[in-house]
Amino acid sequence: MANTNSQPEGYVSVASVQVDAVTPRENGFIIQASGEDSAEYLMDMTLDLPLDHRTQTVVGEILAQSEWRLYRRARQPLKRRLRKKANSA
Repeated sequence: MANTNSQPEGYVSVASVQVDAVTPRENGFIIQASGEDSAEYLMDMTLDLPLDHRTQTVVGEILAQSEWRLYRRARQPLKRRLRKKANSA
């Protein structure tokens, strides 16, 4: 799996996964992946636009060759929140 050094500022890494399988469904895809942490991941991707069969096949092939890095916005540390509450009281 490719390693990236560009973690977005203010975000924490949740998972890095390698896609193992992509299953098309009516309006999207089910994506199965393996993480660097040896966990198995299942992602349900819904598209708000219809795809014809050929486009769905191509998008599925592209997704099957992908790696994903998932991040979430970091929460404000607890100590900082407590200090703000104490200062405003």
